[in-house]
This record gives sequence, structure tokens and C-alpha cells, in this order.
Amino acid sequence: MSRRPVAVVDIGSNSVRLVVYSGRQRAPSPIFNEKVMAGLGAGLRNDGDMSDESERKALSALCRYKLLLRHMGVREAQVVATAAVRDADNADDFVNAVKKIGLPCDVISAEDEARFAGLGVLSAFPGAEGIVGDLGGGSLELVEIGSSTTGRNISLPLGVLRLDRGKSGEQKAHEMLRRGLKEAGLSKAGRDKPFFMVGGSWRALAKLDMIATDFPLPATHHYRMKPQRASELRRMIDKGGAWMEAISGARLAAAPVAAMLLEQIVEEIRPSGLVVSAFGLREGLLFSQLDQSSRKLDPLIEAARDAGGGEHRFGEHGAELHEWIAPLFDDPPSLKRLNLAACLLADVAWQAAPMFRADRGVEMALHGDWTAVDAAGRVMMAQALTSNFGRDRLPDDRLSELCRIEDLHRAHCWGLAMRLGQRISGGVAAVLGRTSLKQSRTSVTLCVPHREEALAGDAVRRRLQRLAEALGRKAEVATFI
Repeated sequence: MSRRPVAVVDIGSNSVRLVVYSGRQRAPSPIFNEKVMAGLGAGLRNDGDMSDESERKALSALCRYKLLLRHMGVREAQVVATAAVRDADNADDFVNAVKKIGLPCDVISAEDEARFAGLGVLSAFPGAEGIVGDLGGGSLELVEIGSSTTGRNISLPLGVLRLDRGKSGEQKAHEMLRRGLKEAGLSKAGRDKPFFMVGGSWRALAKLDMIATDFPLPATHHYRMKPQRASELRRMIDKGGAWMEAISGARLAAAPVAAMLLEQIVEEIRPSGLVVSAFGLREGLLFSQLDQSSRKLDPLIEAARDAGGGEHRFGEHGAELHEWIAPLFDDPPSLKRLNLAACLLADVAWQAAPMFRADRGVEMALHGDWTAVDAAGRVMMAQALTSNFGRDRLPDDRLSELCRIEDLHRAHCWGLAMRLGQRISGGVAAVLGRTSLKQSRTSVTLCVPHREEALAGDAVRRRLQRLAEALGRKAEVATFI
């Protein structure tokens, strides 16, 4: 995997976007992200050409991106154009204009567009099964995912810029969707499985739902809705109101069509739930270029390792801390990975003033650019880091409603154990290697080497006592030769 910055320029039907990533990694971290709403697909319904004005906006944005990439020192940039350019009668002229700017331009096929969208979801949701729907301005791609790969797919000209909001447009979309699903063999492929929503118009719907339900987290990625929520959202959007002003004007204009299409998909596919994915074509393109061993890595762990790796006082020791506290917790794999992620971030706030360290930990857990973790997982990580930095409660009581009480208490105990490990070791991995924790039905025992008993000073014993009490046991210190 490469640590050199790479860029993807996505020339879509609605927007032209540049994303610069920190490298071609398992969990690519965006370090620059900019879009221009050029609307290349808006004019195709009239005469089959992209309009002069939309082309001017797009090419102006691409000129800026070219300069930025040069000044950023980004040597590797992939430029992909999707439905609007693919379908436009004047596509060749536009592609030549892009190349004159000094950028490559790959007009990808509808099949590849669907495949990359599916791979993007698989990169963010390892092991996912279901149907991915990538809604853009010019097209809707539907692709089956499962067994860590993509399967049957279809691209339909049902983008939010191509459809009318009226009854005729709705009927046309319904007939085209039903026929397309049947021909692609996807009519029953997504039944009782998640439907993954990719694309800015559907993320805008999720944002509206989060506002309507007073959801306490801002990230739309991994946000879940029940299937019937599609119809409810459509009715709410049709009624309008000031509450909808939280999304941009372009997304707001597309919201009725996006909601109508989502309602139709739910009716045809009958999924078990609706899941929002911020990862799509661009991330799928990068994921496709990784080797198989890199693809199998856990993106949450890799991202946490990258985020915490450069901020430790005496070198990264999160994995050692995770192993050190492991004897106290009989966690299933789904929780062990959250514990490990929290441990990898356990030293990120040491540079902050003590009173702000818990805030820093909560900020990292709740608002970090993580994938492969849902809202409950974020809350557990936040609780562990809050407790690790000396504060018991999360800052917003609504967060506790996203997580089971027993899991929240478990995460609190993780944090107390991490806090004990940080204190006894001083943030040095070698000390963790010379000491250990043991647990019985009645006690939690800290084991220290003979002649190094001073490691278990008063501050360490106080933290051990707090941890033991939280686990319903008594605290003990033992020495060994």
C-alpha cells in the first residue's frame, strides 16, 4: 500500500469533485475535498448535449483542480467521467477539452460505474450482502454485493436531473425500474437484505431524517433507516418546511425525486433496512487497486492506527494496551475490534490540557472519519475514551440511547482499564510487557515484577481500585519473580 497522496476527480452528472487521499491504503483518508455543482447532465433531456454553461463550469473547476494538484505535489490523479459524459452527443469534444487542460479522462462504462460503487460499499462494510444503489444526476446504478465481491448490476437513466417530478415522471421511473430489475435478475436478490444508499441526493435524505428525529451524531455514513421510512420521508418532503433548509439548494431541489425513487426501490426490492454509505465510486476505484491481503484488513483498525500513530508520547502502543487489558474482558470479535480501536486512540489527547482530554477523545470517536462502525460502535468508543481520560459520562445523554446499557458499561470498564494501563506504564509499551492484569471471580489483580513494586504507586492503586469496583470485584496487587 502506498502512503503517497493520490487523487480522484469524479466528473459526474451533477457535480465535478476532487478528492485527494493520504495514500492508496485500506482506509483512505481524504485530506482535501472540493466539488462544483456543474450540472452536466441537466441539458441532456433537451437535445442530447451537455450545455455550454455546464461545460464552462466543469472545465473551470478542472483547471483549478489541475493547479491544486500540481501545488500539492500529487503525482497520481485518476479522472473518471460517468453518465452525463457517457451519454452526451458532444462527449468527445468535452473529453478533448479536459485533456487539453492536462488531465487524463476515462469515460467509464455503466457496468464499471456500478461495480466501483459496489466495491466502495464493500470497502466500508466488509462482508456486506445486499443491493447497492448509487444515485447520481444522470443515472441510477444497482449492483448486487456478497461474498466480498460484486455481482449482477444494471444502470438506468433515472438520475435526479433526468426525471420529472410529476406523475408522468413517476410512472416512467416505476416501469423502467421494475423492468430493469427483472431483466438484471435483481428483483428478489435484495429481499430481506440491506439496501445501501450511495450518492449525495440520498445522503441529503438521510440528513433530513436525522434532523427530523433529532439524531445526535452528524455523520450520515452508516446511518440506518427502516424501509417504511422512505414513504414517510417522501410525504414530509412534499409538505416542505423550514426544517429542510439545512441541506444545500441543489440537494433540496433533488430531494423529491430522490425520495420518490427510494420509495419505489423499497416497494420493488423489499429490503430489510436502508443503510447510507459515504463510500462509493471513488473509494471503490481505489479499493479495486489494492492487493487481496490489503483488502482483507479491517478499515476501522487501520484508520485508528493511522489517526493515533503519530500522536503518542513514546511510540504507538495501542495494540499492547489492548492485549494488556484483554484478560479482564471476554469480548466477542465484534466488540474486541472496538476495544482495539479505542486502545489505538488512547494516547491521542496527551498534548491537550487535562480538562480537555476527554473532549478530545469523544470528538475523535464520534466524529472521526471512520468506516465499518455504526452509531452504537462510535458511542462505545467514545465512552471508552471518555473514561480513559478521566470522565465517566458522555457529554450528551442522547448518545446513550444509541447503545445498549450493558455495552455502555462494558466500554466504561474498557476505559478504566486503559486509564490504569496508561498510568502504570507512563505511555511506554515496555512497562506493559513487564506487568499484567488477572481476574478471578472475586478480584482484579495487578501483577508487577519483584524489585519493581514501586510501579504500583498510589495513583496506580487508586485507578486499580476504581476499575475493580466497576467490575464488581476487589483490587489486589501481587509481585512475581
